[in-house]
Amino acid sequence: MRILTQPQVTSLLPMGECIPLMEHALASLSRGEVVLPLRPILRIPGTHNVFGMMPAYSSALPAFGAKMITVFPGNHGSGLDSHQGAVLLFDAADGRLVALLDASSITAIRTAAVSAVATRLLARDDAATLALLGSGVQARTHLEAIALVRPITRVQVWSRTPAHAVAFATWAGRAHDVSVHVCESAQHAVRGADVVCTVTSAREPVLRGEWLAPGMHVNAVGASQPDARELDSAAVARSRVFADRRESLLHESADFLTPLREGLVSERSVVAELGEILIGTARGRERADEITLFKSLGLAVEDLAAACHVHSRAEREDIGTEVALGGLRPTD
Repeated sequence: MRILTQPQVTSLLPMGECIPLMEHALASLSRGEVVLPLRPILRIPGTHNVFGMMPAYSSALPAFGAKMITVFPGNHGSGLDSHQGAVLLFDAADGRLVALLDASSITAIRTAAVSAVATRLLARDDAATLALLGSGVQARTHLEAIALVRPITRVQVWSRTPAHAVAFATWAGRAHDVSVHVCESAQHAVRGADVVCTVTSAREPVLRGEWLAPGMHVNAVGASQPDARELDSAAVARSRVFADRRESLLHESADFLTPLREGLVSERSVVAELGEILIGTARGRERADEITLFKSLGLAVEDLAAACHVHSRAEREDIGTEVALGGLRPTD
């Protein structure tokens, strides 16, 4: 088995390579090539912390596996990622455990890469101003990813902790050729934006429908549980809604389930999965003035595709640590 650390995974999974990987994974899902159970979640009593297991199999990939991950929202700003764990890869031919990979880096990169796929499919071609609600790990990877698919020249960032937004702006000004503006409120950050990414650990809405302007595209990323949301009901009701997977959206997303219970949307309000657009069975943006919303839940097949790519590169380049865990039958 090959063990790959966070720095190693990051070096082997550049964003420019991950975006097409996510396109292939989502298309494969919509073609029916993927087995993807809903993730079981263990909730830590008395906290908002969870432990999740995300298994996946794809006939298009050489391995199957699972991501085992903890989500501790309180880690934001502490020096620890809110998402920590490991991805386990098993050889599809003989069942061997072939790799253990850091999950924090895979999650950070593939999540933003999927948002980039959604942005490429749904945002206006001339989208140049990006609003980031949140300034943590996902804000950094989302800036990198969105800038690869749209001509971003201006970034407007807001954080509930102003110092974090300032730190992000300092980093972004050095790392990217964009103008970065720290905003005093989420509403100010959204004003004038073409693409909005909500990448917070909020449990109550930080983005309101009344702030959305014709032609905007929204990637709602930070909330992936049925008891936490970043968008109010009006934001969802005003938008054409797209999903990574309908089943996940209808079981795991408070962003969608809340307006559904309120009667503001229906299951038919979900226009398409991203994979359906990619394989040509559905259409994305149809008019320049419509508001599009991609609700990201994060899928195990995305982790699987990223991990298979990283493992393949690691074998070719002899990166990582090999350990023997067993599995061989004793010989006489």
